Amino acid sequence: MAWGVDVAAKAAADGYTLLLGQTSNLAINPSLYAKLPYDPLKDLAPIASIATAPMVIVVPAASPYKSLSDLLAAAKAAPDTVSFASSGNGSLGHLTGQQFQTAAKVRLRHIPYKGASQALIDVISGTVDSYFTSVPSVRQAIRNGRLRALAVTTTSRAVDLPEAPTMAEAGFANFEASTWFGLLAPAGTPQTIVRTLSSAVNDVLKQPELRARLASEGATVTGGSPDQFTETIRSDITRWAELVRAAGARIE
Repeated sequence: MAWGVDVAAKAAADGYTLLLGQTSNLAINPSLYAKLPYDPLKDLAPIASIATAPMVIVVPAASPYKSLSDLLAAAKAAPDTVSFASSGNGSLGHLTGQQFQTAAKVRLRHIPYKGASQALIDVISGTVDSYFTSVPSVRQAIRNGRLRALAVTTTSRAVDLPEAPTMAEAGFANFEASTWFGLLAPAGTPQTIVRTLSSAVNDVLKQPELRARLASEGATVTGGSPDQFTETIRSDITRWAELVRAAGARIE
């Protein structure tokens, strides 16, 4: 929620109010919202990246599309008829779908939902042909056979979904889209506090139990310095802004 980030950004810069931010509210919202009440690069102090998780394109278990090639063939034969769901206009799933259409030179029919729950229900039932979402959100539905994963959107296979090919394996070299999570403090937090918190976060991320738990949820531990996390946010703001414009997504 954009305004939850705003509350954290305006909190006292004393190290006692922290934000768990992610791709949508830090890298996508700046170009998606006409008026955003915070600036991720000016109003927040990145502490450390925590984890990243790939996106995945899934179809219903009963879908005739057994592979990404099958879906592409159908989309090319009848443009704007093969549908894909997302959790909303301008969501990471929507923009990943836009990125895929650009790379594949096809036109899919976007079905935006107001959140992930109904989107998941409708793709399982076959109301929608496909769904771009994060691996953790559909991992269980894939495991129990209600959904079929056609491809993950990272350059290497997902640890928790090794049977799903990457986009590169499906013919789209260098295609990558993922959601990341990281810890931030209000801007102006003393650097001694930021460095102390960053060191503590990175120490915790080395724990085998935590790494295994995140892996079981489809996520990969990242870690890193405040400067590295800042650069991730900065570069992704630029990258996703291009896709927001291409998708024509805007929230007033």
